[in-house]
Amino acid sequence: MHHNQRFEACIDACNSCAAACNECAVACLQEQDVKMMARCIALDMDCAALCQLAAALMQRGSENAAEICRACAEVCRRCGEECGKHKAEHCQRCAVHCARCADECRRMAAA
Repeated sequence: MHHNQRFEACIDACNSCAAACNECAVACLQEQDVKMMARCIALDMDCAALCQLAAALMQRGSENAAEICRACAEVCRRCGEECGKHKAEHCQRCAVHCARCADECRRMAAA
């Protein structure tokens, strides 16, 4: 079985989370009080970057994939918690993607 098939659910979750985080960050920049959204935006950007890296490492079967997925799960958890504090639809949607990705990354890292 190819690495990308074995980790398909995690790769999909990472890619979906990265997209949701990028969308959330851009939408947060359009909010009335951008300063209030600063931590959300910063975590969105970190989370998106880490999700993209985790997906890439899994796709190529890197020996570092599990370690990066553990880190990704933690950043996704933080990002999801922050997004969950905001009422904006984009933040709530991002929080759901972050929670799913954190679960998948924990599962992958434990495999």
